[in-house]
Amino acid sequence: MTAGPRMPSDTDWSRRRNETGRGEVTEGMPRDLAGLIAAAPWREATTYRNTWPDEYVLSERDHQQELLEAVCERFRSGEGIRGRFFRMNNTYLFVGDYKYWLMTHWRDIEPSVNYVVNRARLYRDRRDFVIQQGDTGRPEDYPVRPALAS
Repeated sequence: MTAGPRMPSDTDWSRRRNETGRGEVTEGMPRDLAGLIAAAPWREATTYRNTWPDEYVLSERDHQQELLEAVCERFRSGEGIRGRFFRMNNTYLFVGDYKYWLMTHWRDIEPSVNYVVNRARLYRDRRDFVIQQGDTGRPEDYPVRPALAS
């Protein structure tokens, strides 16, 4: 098994000055995930606007490398949950009222490449884990069918 691409280490983070989002500046520690999420310039995705609304940021274009790294670190530490969007398997991270995912598998992330970090509001039902034929993205349309076996 080969090692994945090198990700920033704790010593890499220690070379940065970070604002906590509360007007404080910290030395030597990355911003917390909630602070990174709150500071990110989320934009509405248009592909599924009327059916499965979500938002996204771009790691390089939007200067969100630290957010991308924080999400990947959570996945590496085992916090990701496997799920499926129709036929596409994803790893999801649940934080607050949202779930987060990447369009590229977190093990394949390389430095200085523009990656998409997505998020969608939680439904708090099966659709947070498995979306299948017949489901809708409207919160009021609770899915009546159980998840199909993969």
